Amino acid sequence: LKGRPLPAALGDVFEALPGPASREALLTWVVVATLVLFLLSWAVGLMASLASVRFGERVSYDVAGDLFGHLQRLSLRFHLKHGVGSSIRRITGDAGAIATIVQDAMLPAVAAVATLVTMIVIMVQLDLGLTLLALGVLPAMALVMRLYSGGMTERSYEQQETEGELYETLEQTLTGLPVVQTFQGEPAGDRRFAENTDRVMAATIRMTWAQFRFKLLLGAVTALGTAAVFWVGAQHALDGTLSIGTILVFLAYLGSLYAPLHDVSHSSTTVTEALGSAIRVVEVLDAPADVADRRGAVGLSGVRGDVALEGVWFGYGPGRPVLRGVDLVARRGEVVAVVGPTGAGKSTLVSLVPRFFDPDRGRVTLDGHDLRDLRLATVRGSVSLVLQESFLFPFSVAENIAYGRPGASREEIEAAARDANAHEFISRLPEGYETVLGERGASLSGGERQRVAIARALLKDAPVLILDEPTSALDAETEGLLLGALERLMAGRTTVIIAHRLSTIRHADQIVVVRDGEVVERGAHDELVALDGHYARMHNLQHGTAAAGTETA
Repeated sequence: LKGRPLPAALGDVFEALPGPASREALLTWVVVATLVLFLLSWAVGLMASLASVRFGERVSYDVAGDLFGHLQRLSLRFHLKHGVGSSIRRITGDAGAIATIVQDAMLPAVAAVATLVTMIVIMVQLDLGLTLLALGVLPAMALVMRLYSGGMTERSYEQQETEGELYETLEQTLTGLPVVQTFQGEPAGDRRFAENTDRVMAATIRMTWAQFRFKLLLGAVTALGTAAVFWVGAQHALDGTLSIGTILVFLAYLGSLYAPLHDVSHSSTTVTEALGSAIRVVEVLDAPADVADRRGAVGLSGVRGDVALEGVWFGYGPGRPVLRGVDLVARRGEVVAVVGPTGAGKSTLVSLVPRFFDPDRGRVTLDGHDLRDLRLATVRGSVSLVLQESFLFPFSVAENIAYGRPGASREEIEAAARDANAHEFISRLPEGYETVLGERGASLSGGERQRVAIARALLKDAPVLILDEPTSALDAETEGLLLGALERLMAGRTTVIIAHRLSTIRHADQIVVVRDGEVVERGAHDELVALDGHYARMHNLQHGTAAAGTETA
């Protein structure tokens, strides 16, 4: 205070008091004030920590929500390329890393800057020259941060990428656990997991080593600054221009000056490290939704359900067409069956109807409108889907059935279940319609899952229906239970069905035979059998093996 060491100034105040009583009263007030200040400091610190965590977590959840929402709207092409595990890692890991920028960098940096300014003001009062000397380390610290920031961002990005690969391995292995266990693939899974963890560990070590070098250089710079201040201060003490007490107080403040400088530097490295995660987040958020509403897209009311593919070419990668000039027309109420060998492009063909992908050439229409000119809500609201392995969520049975119509009443849900021949087995479940299913509906049999999926499609009541081999994985008895439900589901709807069992489609209005991505035959069952082409050979093969006890091609 006024160039004098703080302890001496406080001692002068204490000695200036008139008597012991005054000193005792002052001591009491000092103790009380100390306790009050401690409690206030604790309360303010607690509130600041809670506010920091709340704000950081809010940022994290907002980023994760934006990521999840965007990932849901990206086309299947993106997810086929990047994998589910990597996307999960971006939501659970990278979005959380953004919160560290707020919690461990931005807010502490604000406090550090406030402390830094306070210390500089006090130290200037003690000695301007020593203060300028102490601040001389700032350019060196800035240089160190500049040299290492880019490298740590790259290391952080590499670390997050390897962790994403690890998540992908875990997701694939655990999803395919029945295959892993049946084919005794556990040793191979262990090997892949070990290889992934080795890569993660190596990336983490490289990141840690970069952090260590950064902190070492930063510590060396501040140590040199402290040594320089001590040397010059000692010279002033020997010259008598500064008291030893002033120098000691200045050195104490110097520690309080360099501490927030370290905090600011640490905050900058935290931001730098989090940038690796931020880059991965931005990569997803900047990924264009190649299947999205174009400007001027319109909605349709009263959709009839007339579907057409006109000269459609499509491939999952450049130069590898899966569909080649496909033409197909399915009018309202018609059943169009698509048959052909495995890999012919049947599933790809039907995936264009709900606009999971856009064709590379040609167009897909609904009621004469190019799907790209319609709002996605109109297109997908007009289509129901039943797959060979229907996906059920770990929700209640009622919630699964009402997934396409969340506001449906219990009466409507049960009516759909009855039409799907599902009400009887659902009623036998422990909690009936409120029974929560296992992951992917694992607590139900294959036939039961299919009947719930049919009920879901019935309740949605869309004018267009896609059936992708809905009975091919079922035995003849279970298939018989489903056929009646499927007939009720198809009634009055435009239905495109993929089938391997030709007996299930012989009454289709039109049968389309696809080979190598091209339509090679089309017509009714009897016409194609009489044509004696690809379809006739498939029919004869199944008819010949039927006597031996199977109808599967």
